[in-house]
Amino acid sequence: MSQKIGLEIHGYIDTKEKLFCTCKSEHGAKFAKPNINICPICTAQPGCKPMPPNSSAIEKAIQIALILKCKINNQLNFQRKHYSWPDLPKGYQNTLSGPHAIPVGEKGEFLGIKIRECHLEEDPAAWNPKTGEIDYNRSGTPLIEIVTEPDFKDSEQVEEWLKQLITALGYVKAIDKKAGIKSDVNVSIPETNHTRIEIKNVNSITNIKNSIDIEIKRQEKELPIKQETRRFNPEKQTTEKMRSKEEAQDYRFISDPDLPTINLTKSRIDSLKKTIPETPKQKLEKLIKKHKIQKKSAEILTKNIDLIELFEKIIQKVNPQLATRWVTEELLSVLNYNKISLEDTDIKPEHFIELLELIENKYLTELKAKDILRTWKEKSESPKKSAKSQSQITDDKQILEWVKQAIKKSTKAVEDYKAGVQKALNFLIGDVMQISNKRANYQKVKELLEKELE
Repeated sequence: MSQKIGLEIHGYIDTKEKLFCTCKSEHGAKFAKPNINICPICTAQPGCKPMPPNSSAIEKAIQIALILKCKINNQLNFQRKHYSWPDLPKGYQNTLSGPHAIPVGEKGEFLGIKIRECHLEEDPAAWNPKTGEIDYNRSGTPLIEIVTEPDFKDSEQVEEWLKQLITALGYVKAIDKKAGIKSDVNVSIPETNHTRIEIKNVNSITNIKNSIDIEIKRQEKELPIKQETRRFNPEKQTTEKMRSKEEAQDYRFISDPDLPTINLTKSRIDSLKKTIPETPKQKLEKLIKKHKIQKKSAEILTKNIDLIELFEKIIQKVNPQLATRWVTEELLSVLNYNKISLEDTDIKPEHFIELLELIENKYLTELKAKDILRTWKEKSESPKKSAKSQSQITDDKQILEWVKQAIKKSTKAVEDYKAGVQKALNFLIGDVMQISNKRANYQKVKELLEKELE
């Protein structure tokens, strides 16, 4: 009998507006100054009532539930979850959780872990207990909460599962990746008859993993008798008691009379089902089995929906092995160098296909093709436009002339090569490519250099 671990994962739904008002859904130091994306609704001014729930947030919550194979419920009723805390100006949080609530989705499964439910709720404001300052930019931001059953056996399983979950949710572009996730972690060990200890608001996968390991060791030494809520201290690498575990009645859940029942029609749910792509696991298996892509490259491709969709379009016209190298190595190198993601640039599949066909047909050298790719950091253009002035040169006479120039220029490299230093040849080849503006045929350069050096 092993320990039981369950998660209550919170992620910010990627929407332009908050859940019950039209304020921008932007918060945190990276996004905006404090208290500028606010209005009387999200700061709970007297007499202000919520607007109807953000339909985009509801649909993205449904998409998340569908990815997790949940049963989608047809009627949703927002509850008031009462508690008194400085970050909650209304004195309650609007949520689709609680003893009388109906979540967006329930009874799902993801990679062998059962999903109890997925529900939508609003986030409180950001309160700094040290300074007493409150930033209401976050107040009312739509959150998805994914509640698992306590099916995890150890922290390594949790870590890998969360990575896969974030990748899968990225496929429907429902979660704000920049804002990250946080999780309440529930841990119990058999020695205490599985007395449940909850660790609140652990952010980052690394901290979630560490908090589990630390809490298991603590419970094995202290053997907790009663349920309680703790916090994780990443600086001290400890968990610290906050309070006794609350029960549902402590929150005094009631239906919110200011918010209407949301009726989800079958046609609306069916329409959203059609937007759900294959899972990363399905795409990974197809790349390996159907297209014979190496597992390591396939895993890189399936980490991002934009990347894999671009790749799938390219290999309809281009050799998959060539496409793999150019997408996973050359394209990602350009994106990483410019510190952007694929969705930040407008690269057309047809332009990428043209570029690879010019390489396959030996019209462009790979070095020249890389130069063209580097210009696509904002958007791509047809490489055929510039290919005429950058086409590959295979004429022996012209290449021999460049070879002789390189030999004359780099006498030290010539001496090293004749002394048996093989890498000196690569240096000389580089010289020829530089002299030819990267247009000389690589194989002919190598052959003519070796012949001249003999």
